[in-house]
Amino acid sequence: MTVEVLGTVLGTAIQGQIVGKVDTPCIESPFFGLTNSSVAMEELNMTHDTKSLTDTRNAYMIAAGVIGGLYVLCALILLLGVREKRESSALQSDEPVSFFQGLKLVMNHGPYIKLITGFLFTSLAFMLLEGNFALFCTYTLGFRNEFQNILLAIMLSATLTIPFWQWFLTRFGKKTAVYVGISSAIPFLIAVVVLDSSLFVTYVVAVAAGISVAAAFLLPWSMLPDVIDDFKLQHAGSHGHEAIFFSFYVFFTKFTAGVSLGISTLSLDFAGYQTRACFQPGQVNFTLKMLVSAVPVGLILLSLLLFKLYPIDEEKRRKNKKALQDLREESNSSSESDNTELASIV
Repeated sequence: MTVEVLGTVLGTAIQGQIVGKVDTPCIESPFFGLTNSSVAMEELNMTHDTKSLTDTRNAYMIAAGVIGGLYVLCALILLLGVREKRESSALQSDEPVSFFQGLKLVMNHGPYIKLITGFLFTSLAFMLLEGNFALFCTYTLGFRNEFQNILLAIMLSATLTIPFWQWFLTRFGKKTAVYVGISSAIPFLIAVVVLDSSLFVTYVVAVAAGISVAAAFLLPWSMLPDVIDDFKLQHAGSHGHEAIFFSFYVFFTKFTAGVSLGISTLSLDFAGYQTRACFQPGQVNFTLKMLVSAVPVGLILLSLLLFKLYPIDEEKRRKNKKALQDLREESNSSSESDNTELASIV
C-alpha cells in the first residue's frame, strides 16, 4: 500500500513540477473593459495563446512520457518478478464455479457491498477535493504559483503517515481507524473555507488532508481480506473469487473518478467558469468552495453512516481467522493421513 501511495506521490511530483514550471499567463476577462469584442479578443488571444499553449502542451507531453515510461517499467517488474502460488490442499474446490456464478455470489455478500459502498462515497469525496483543489488554490485563495506544491504536500503527508495508520488499525481495530482517519479531515476542510486566505493555513489543511487520504488508501485494502475470509466461511465449497473482490473494488474506485470529473465539469460550467481567466465570477468561487468543502464533508458523513452497518468488527475478524485456520489444519491433517495410508499400501 505504501508503494501505491509512493507511486501517486511520484506522479504528482513529476507532472506538478514539470507543468508548474511553465509560465502560462492568464487572460483578462473580455467582459471587463472590452466593448469591441471581436477585434480585441482576437488580438488578445494572438498575443497570449500561441507560445504559452505550445509550452504547456510540450510540458504535458514530457510529463506523460516520463510517467508512461515508469508505468511500463513497473508492469515489466510485476510480470517478470511475481509468480502466483496456488493454495496447496486447503479449501480447494473440486468443481470450478463460472465467473457469472462467482460474481452473483460476491455481489450478494452483504459485508462486501457495505464496504465498497462506504468507500465509494469516501473515494468520491477525496477525488472531488483533489480534482478541484488546484483551481480552488488558484482562484479562490489566490495562490496561483503554489498549487503544485500544495498537491505535493498532500501526497507526501499521505505517504509518511501510512505506517502510523498501520499501527493504529492493529492497535485499535479497523473500524475505529476508519472513523478516526476519514473524519479527521472534516474540521480542516471547513477551516480552509471559513478562515481568511492564508498560505500557512492552506499548507496545514493540505497536510491534514493527506493524513486522511492515507487512511482512505490503506483501509480498504486492509479490510477486503476480512470480507474474503467471511465469504469463504459462508461459501465453503466455492473458491477462487478473490480476483472478483479486488477487481470490482478497483472498478468502483475508477468509477468515482469519472463521476467526480463529471460533477466538477458540469458544476463549474453552470457557474460560468472561464478557462485561463485571471479572475473568475463570484459564482465560480462559491462553487469551488462547495466542491472542496461542503460536498466532500457531506459524502464523508454519509460514508461513516454506511460503515456503521459494516458487520465485521475485531471480534468477528478474529473468529473468522481462527475458523479458517482450523479448516486448513484439518484439511492438511487429512491429506497427510491419506498419504500415509497410500504409502503403507504400496
